[in-house]
Amino acid sequence: MTTKKRLFLLDAYALIFRGYYAFIKNPRINSKGQDTSAILGFVNSLFDVIKRENPDHLAVCFDKDGSVERTELFPEYKANRDETPQAIRDAIPYIKAILEAMNIPSVELSGMEADDVIGTLAKQAEKQNYTVYMVTPDKDFAQLVSENIFMYRPARLGNGIEIWGIPEVQKKFGVKTPDQVIDFLGMMGDSADNIPGLPGVGEKTAMKFIAEFGTMENLLANTDKLKGKMKEKVEANAELGLLSKQLATICIDCDVTFDEEAYELSEPAEAEKVVEIFTELEFRRATEQFLKLYKRGVASAEATPEAKETNKKTASQTAGTGQFSLFGNDGEINIDVNEIAGYKTLANNPHLYQVVEEGLGFELFLQKLMQQNSVCFDTETTSLNTFEADLVGIAFSWEKGKGFYIPFPPEREKSLPIIEKLKPFFESKTIEKVAHNLKYDAKVLANYGVEVKAPIFDTMLAHYIINPDMRHNMDVLSETYLNYAPQSIEELIGKKGKNQKKMSEVPLKDQTEYAVEDADVTFQLKQIFSEELKATNSLKIYENIELPLLEVLTKMELEGIKIDRDFLEQFSKDLDKEIIELEKQIYNEAGEEFNIASPKQLGDILFGKLKLIDKPKKTKTGQYSTAEDVLSYLAKDHQIIADVLAYRGLVKLKSTYVDALPKEIENKTGRVHTEYAQAVAATGRLSSNNPNLQNIPIRTERGREVRKAFVPRDENHILLAADYSQIELRIIAALSNEETMIKAFQQGEDIHASTAAKVFNVPIEEVTREQRSNAKTVNFGIIYGVSAFGLSNQTDLNRTEAKELIETYYKTYPKLRGFIDDKIDFAREHEYVETVLGRRRYLKDINARNHVVRSGAERNAVNAPIQGSAADIIKLAMINIQKVFEEKSIQSKMLLQVHDELVFDVLKTELEDVKKIIKHEMENAFQMAVPLEVEIGVGENWLEAH
Repeated sequence: MTTKKRLFLLDAYALIFRGYYAFIKNPRINSKGQDTSAILGFVNSLFDVIKRENPDHLAVCFDKDGSVERTELFPEYKANRDETPQAIRDAIPYIKAILEAMNIPSVELSGMEADDVIGTLAKQAEKQNYTVYMVTPDKDFAQLVSENIFMYRPARLGNGIEIWGIPEVQKKFGVKTPDQVIDFLGMMGDSADNIPGLPGVGEKTAMKFIAEFGTMENLLANTDKLKGKMKEKVEANAELGLLSKQLATICIDCDVTFDEEAYELSEPAEAEKVVEIFTELEFRRATEQFLKLYKRGVASAEATPEAKETNKKTASQTAGTGQFSLFGNDGEINIDVNEIAGYKTLANNPHLYQVVEEGLGFELFLQKLMQQNSVCFDTETTSLNTFEADLVGIAFSWEKGKGFYIPFPPEREKSLPIIEKLKPFFESKTIEKVAHNLKYDAKVLANYGVEVKAPIFDTMLAHYIINPDMRHNMDVLSETYLNYAPQSIEELIGKKGKNQKKMSEVPLKDQTEYAVEDADVTFQLKQIFSEELKATNSLKIYENIELPLLEVLTKMELEGIKIDRDFLEQFSKDLDKEIIELEKQIYNEAGEEFNIASPKQLGDILFGKLKLIDKPKKTKTGQYSTAEDVLSYLAKDHQIIADVLAYRGLVKLKSTYVDALPKEIENKTGRVHTEYAQAVAATGRLSSNNPNLQNIPIRTERGREVRKAFVPRDENHILLAADYSQIELRIIAALSNEETMIKAFQQGEDIHASTAAKVFNVPIEEVTREQRSNAKTVNFGIIYGVSAFGLSNQTDLNRTEAKELIETYYKTYPKLRGFIDDKIDFAREHEYVETVLGRRRYLKDINARNHVVRSGAERNAVNAPIQGSAADIIKLAMINIQKVFEEKSIQSKMLLQVHDELVFDVLKTELEDVKKIIKHEMENAFQMAVPLEVEIGVGENWLEAH
């Protein structure tokens, strides 16, 4: 008995669009400013299919000029679609070139859609005894499903792949046979393709008609069985129904032929070409994935079992080296990815990296070191945790291709004399210290009693300022800017796991090559980025904000904050009791026990059994949606939903914070040391990790209580929290020069009450709580481009009322509308916007023809200058406060930054002085037409202080 061969047919444009929009909030932009999201999205889908399924045969089908027949039948067919985003149009030639180099056929036919090409090929292959998988997220393909033809829906948003056979199609569409999907689509229409369908017929009615009549024709022949308005509508639109069915029918006899030999998945025709294209696009990970597939013999399906086994061994031996030896039937094929990509490496690039010996050699090195103006250094350590890390060695470079490595003995006490001799360099106020992610090195050295003092230069931060949307790790930057591929850490110490070596176990010669290479590469990047910062007018924000802030954050992270373990332990027990009580309540309301944490079971209870609403929203997999936004909208009308949301909130609070925070306490200090990432958010905001303290909930009473766990270091200290009051609104008022709003702030009015008074035309003292709340929602919503739909979801207003409120708001504050338009116009002309301090946010899609893409960029054009300016201002305040603390020898410490708030551990005897310093520096960090206002609180824990 022979196993059926399997053919996979990929719906190119469906996968390309899906991949592009998957990255829409965080587009993949390379160093040339090219949006590569669509290409990467498609490549990921292609590789995933090959890796998971190891198909025998595979082809990719494209649309070509759309469907001539359907457009002739109905000129409005697909006429409602936005223009294809430019990034997708630019992607197609690259994708076709990749497929050609991989020896994968691209199939297209002028005047036909990919659906028709796939339909025809699928049916032909089925007759030749193939099992066919149509790889597409498009539900229309369900009509083609048979015993041997399946829909293969790729993984998305955390959901795994779905394979739809006949049972799945029957369940999804309520049909007896898959070909009835055509009737189903004809009846209900398809908004995506602008197929009209029968007016008034939605999904449920279409299912009902299918169950009763079976086909469109049978429905139209039996309209006497319908009643009232529905009867009239169906009879009046009979022709439209038949036309819709015709438009929804996938052609299975177009002029293409399944070519068994050409579609066979075989060895790539030009592996080097694939790597070249990926290198041009800066697809480092995709290159590795491609070569792994290649090595596994997946792309060489005919290789002998012996060759495949050799490939497998070679794959593990050469991981991370860029060197690949593959064995096909024609013998060994050697591939050097770096050579193909044209990268220089340690192996082919002349360099001189020396170990510094003890004694005279070390003294001569020190003399030379102290004579330099700028030196790059890089620490090699035993751990990524700076509190546990011991020094293995330090590399230095101040000339391209040259550098030195100082190894450290494993005993800490023997390392201290070496560090002591290097201390004058690190604490020099004239020699510039250069590093990549300097904060890590500075924290490691601080644990040895060494402070890395300005002047400093951090290449990671420099690149973040130059190109905030790109990745900033050193290897990527080296390949991009220097055309040089640094040695992989995995090559040196092996992959993660029990067999991974420690850096201290690596031979000294290899340590030297690896460590000094990093310092050398970073020093070369520094020369390039120094010029780039000037060219983009970004030097000021880099030197005046990001570098001084790096020093402040280093001190804050080293300081950490004390956590009350006993409080959290008791809080966890209390939450357990509340969660159990809520569970009982929900089971009682549901009439049965079920897994509340299971979206499927919860959806079946709320919308299947209890039928809380008529038309519940469904996910793409067909189950009821129980997403937060869906349930939040219904919570006020249904107690069980309110209880489910409360249950979810408590479970998340317990697992994410109450139970997790004690595990984050550092053994050596007994404190929690969050790490602040400067080079993540494109707006300039800091992000907090290990643990993330910026997401501690503040809207619920129980959520706020987590802050009680953060306490002063001892009885002589007290926590102080200083919070900017409505800083973003103040920035909007100042930047828009909106006099009415500026005046309200200058007079110290409650801005939300003031806005409500003007918008609702009532005296400020008569503003109701609801009016103020609605005005507050609009005030903050303006920053994010709130729509009438969005506002109605966030308030008790219906959509018409919300629309009227927004219109009245803009009439009240006319200059605000002008400010928004000006920002968008500026962005359209320059493709970037700036904060008040000159931080740029690049908006490549601001002139996109596609409405969805362009709208996102327009929102960012307004939001980025406001949110970014607020981020810059609090950074300035932090720098200035730290400076004053040091000048006045203040012993109190700045510990945390959370959005617009700073938290301090204040020595009680310094409290009044510190309050004045903080208030003055925060309120005067940046001068605007609107005064900055800071609210200060103190307490025995963070909640009390806040």
